[in-house]
Amino acid sequence: MLWPILSIAVSLAALLVAAFFYRWVKALPVEGGRLHQAGRLIQDGAFTFLRREYRILAGFCLGVALLIFLVFPVPLWQGGSPMPNLSMALAYLLGSALSACAGAVGISIASLANVRAATAARKGLAPAFMAGFRGGAVMGLAVVATSLLGAAALYLVTRSTDAVMAFSFGASSLALFAKAGGGIFTKTADIAADLTGKVELGIPEDDPRNPAVIADNVGDNVGDVAGMGADLFDSNVASMAAAMIIALPLGRIDLIFCYGALGLLASIFGVLLCRVREGGNPSRALNGGTYVTCGTFALLTGFASLLCGYSLRIWGAAIVGMAAGVLIGLTSEFFTGDDKKPVARVAESCKSGPAFTILSGFSYGLISTLPSMAGIGLAALAAYKLCEPLGGNYPMLGIAMAAIGMLAIVGMIISSDAYGPIVDNARGVAEMGGLGDDVLAITDKLDAAGNTSKAITKGFAIGAAGLTVIALLGAFKETVEAAGAQVTFNLMNPLVFFGALVGAAIPALFSAMLILGVNRNSQKMVAEIHRQFRTIPGLREGRAQPDYGRCIDIATVGAIGELIPAGMMAIFATLAVGFIGGVEAVGGYLTGNIVTGLLLAMLMSNAGGLWDNAKKYIEAGHCGGKGSDAHKAAVIGDTVGDPFKDTAGPSLNTQITVVSLVSSLAAALFAASSLIR
Repeated sequence: MLWPILSIAVSLAALLVAAFFYRWVKALPVEGGRLHQAGRLIQDGAFTFLRREYRILAGFCLGVALLIFLVFPVPLWQGGSPMPNLSMALAYLLGSALSACAGAVGISIASLANVRAATAARKGLAPAFMAGFRGGAVMGLAVVATSLLGAAALYLVTRSTDAVMAFSFGASSLALFAKAGGGIFTKTADIAADLTGKVELGIPEDDPRNPAVIADNVGDNVGDVAGMGADLFDSNVASMAAAMIIALPLGRIDLIFCYGALGLLASIFGVLLCRVREGGNPSRALNGGTYVTCGTFALLTGFASLLCGYSLRIWGAAIVGMAAGVLIGLTSEFFTGDDKKPVARVAESCKSGPAFTILSGFSYGLISTLPSMAGIGLAALAAYKLCEPLGGNYPMLGIAMAAIGMLAIVGMIISSDAYGPIVDNARGVAEMGGLGDDVLAITDKLDAAGNTSKAITKGFAIGAAGLTVIALLGAFKETVEAAGAQVTFNLMNPLVFFGALVGAAIPALFSAMLILGVNRNSQKMVAEIHRQFRTIPGLREGRAQPDYGRCIDIATVGAIGELIPAGMMAIFATLAVGFIGGVEAVGGYLTGNIVTGLLLAMLMSNAGGLWDNAKKYIEAGHCGGKGSDAHKAAVIGDTVGDPFKDTAGPSLNTQITVVSLVSSLAAALFAASSLIR
């Protein structure tokens, strides 16, 4: 039990570094006047949304915890001690609470760092970069440290992989709703602000005359920061839970905590070394930090494997997963980077109108799925084959370790990802605060690096989810066999095929529900913006201040109203398939859900990012520049891509994880009480 204890120690060290960064960012000076006012409005709006969202989700989580206590792992009415059920219910609540804390920490630091990065830009690129990146690093280190700390402490107390699985389900269910709700909020405001501001009025993106501009910046916090943090918190815990279930019969649970602790240590090292010189390239600095983290992880785990007697085949599987994560991220960068050919070609097509913008961007999004999907599949295959000579459960453990390896550098990945919306907001508040063109030029450079890093981390997050759910599929099989049932996933079996067809359709339905939610709420906000410009004298000329709060309220109420149905649909569909067709139908359901979920996630994330950067490419002066017909077509493409890349696409990562965890938790019930046997 040495490594779980060391995992707690490393987690506490990471939390101390995060606390130091938090205090360092908070101590930075803040420009007064309009910039300070804008920062306060963004912070207040973000926490207002978070409080209302978490109040509703708290009731949901308490209801699920009660259900777990009554039913899992054994229904109370069958007799026996209630303590295993109680420990699982409490573990579920702990996972939910820590996932919620991850979101709250993210919003807190992002709200502090954005105005400080904008102020620091007066002194140059390097100080502004450090303010943004160290703000993101607070989120990155806190998320990974709390997930590892929670899993290690829980296992030391309970010695139960079931409790860790319930902990993971708590993190995943909270993340599902947080990601969906934050995504609906941010894209409701973003679409409304773009359509009314850029297309109708021809005013800049963050012009303070636009009533939706504060809601748009609030959305960056609740969607891109809090949502992504909860998403990767969930993936990190789920990968550990799946690996522990597979490793338990082999007596190798210590291996999971060894690699998790050393991955977090490597992330601390990478974060501390990541910096940029004045006049340097922020993207190169972020990529350099990632490469340093990867190299450190490979060296530390290789040495630990030799020292502790772990097979180097398992180490190789973890390194394969880590390398695949980086390559999938770079593939996403190729299709979405504003200095790459796909973006330039889509921007060129914008000159022919919005229809060609949509057709070309969607097509490149489809093309981008092949290398990413093949990369996930090849990583799983390579890890399996590497560990196959070890026999027993080791091949499936190899896949689980590939997921652990991919997520080992997640502390650095989240730091880079959270940096993106922080500097995006810094650019917005700098414009609203009237800090001048020199500051805007610096924040634009930081923002461009943030867009690239967000594209890479979205690809990484989807790839990590892919390997994690393959490991969870293996964990589901282990759980079924532990319950005394046998399951084979043969598609010639009509039960398996039935489950596969239903599972394949769920990600499409889930995505449609979220995008329609954005569509409905954006229309309401557009109507509100029109009303304000029509009824507030002097608003169009900049002599009056808009009612920002009304737009924030529309986005908040709309997001909360839409987030529950989509998540509940995915969970109830899983339970329905299990109780109708049993474990074989669920095996097919998970397979179909994983394949189409990953495909749609890659398609929507990359197509959306491509449209966004095609718009920025034109705004930089290409293909007619701002205000041209090509620019208006690109804004429409970006509007279509917004709910793709920031609502439905990223939420699918969590959807496939949630249904996999629900299946594993309820496996024994499906085996005992399905309608068709």
